Amino acid sequence: MMSKILNWIDLRYPLTSTWEQHLSKYYAPKNFNFWYYFGSLALLVLVIQIVTGIFLAMHFKPDAATAFASTEYIMRDVPWGWLVRYMHSTGASMFFIAIYLHMFRGLIYGSFKKPRELLWVIGMLIYVALMAEAFMGYLLPWGQMSYWGGQVIISLFGAIPAIGEPLALWIRGDFVIADATLNRFFAFHVIAIPLILVILVFVHIIALHKVGSNNPDGVNIKEHKDKNGVPLDGIPFHPYYTLKDIVGIGVFMMIFFAIVFFAPEMGGYFIEHANFIPANPMATPEHIAPLWYFTPFYAILRAVPDKFMGVVAMGAAIMILFALPWIDRGKVLSIRYRSVAYKVLIAIFVISFFVLGYLGMQPATATMTLIAQIASIAYFGFFIALFFISKNEKTGEVPKRVT
Repeated sequence: MMSKILNWIDLRYPLTSTWEQHLSKYYAPKNFNFWYYFGSLALLVLVIQIVTGIFLAMHFKPDAATAFASTEYIMRDVPWGWLVRYMHSTGASMFFIAIYLHMFRGLIYGSFKKPRELLWVIGMLIYVALMAEAFMGYLLPWGQMSYWGGQVIISLFGAIPAIGEPLALWIRGDFVIADATLNRFFAFHVIAIPLILVILVFVHIIALHKVGSNNPDGVNIKEHKDKNGVPLDGIPFHPYYTLKDIVGIGVFMMIFFAIVFFAPEMGGYFIEHANFIPANPMATPEHIAPLWYFTPFYAILRAVPDKFMGVVAMGAAIMILFALPWIDRGKVLSIRYRSVAYKVLIAIFVISFFVLGYLGMQPATATMTLIAQIASIAYFGFFIALFFISKNEKTGEVPKRVT
């Protein structure tokens, strides 16, 4: 009976062929390691965010007068509302953790290099869409930090010459952050950007399966196939990596729910303490800072004395990542076979990113600003140095087959 049903579906929809093309007969390198968990974990968190977001949207009221009260209603009166809300807020931070680690894996193993340049660009579009999604969701609880953080970020658009003020006014929908801002951010957060994210993730996976997965050796497994055209160094994604990913998902969910149940605010890093206070346009918090996943770029913004140039530097810090496939001119993909200079550059880049992330959470004192300026130079210096060093880089011998 099941076979007949499946045949009936296959005549009308490519169910079996899609399953085979993307799972059971999609051959991935057999030497995936720990770093290859985070793509599937990011997909898992996206599903968590969509599902929990649907339930939150059922009870949330996008109105400046009632938004904070409706959030408290979800937390206190809706059955299991506190759990759904904390899963959503924790999921936001865990999404960025998975994405940052996924991007770092691509960086160290050269997953952005030929023939995966477009794959990297699509991934960066996902990252930018995720930042927009997080920022718009950040405003919705209508707490003190949500309100004033949104005020600061939107005001940055006003620094753009000629069109800045009209653009900021258009984004807010009013002369200040108000009911109109909350309504449009709610619409974008629950409908427009999630739709864009789902489409981009779909396109990202299709692009990945077109060029094939990279591996820690940076070896193209399609170059060595048996008489049936099966890569000698590949194994079917299902069941091998689906089962492997289940193990990673199990560990991830234990960490995820440990945070949800025991430390959902994570000391103010996942939910700021000021966001448990209703938004008050007449009282500015002592220190305004975005959530941790924006702070590296916020620190770059504050490191530049001129407001407009700070906005340019912050935008450039994100946009330069799009150009990474063309900045790195090295012939070798994996860090395993690249020069010591490249490894030092990677270390400096990671340290500068963490330093900027920390400084973005701190008050902008003279000392902190100076350190942020040095870290910003190191951040951009990575890309400049990489462009020149990678051209004539002395690399190790890459094996013909995966090790």
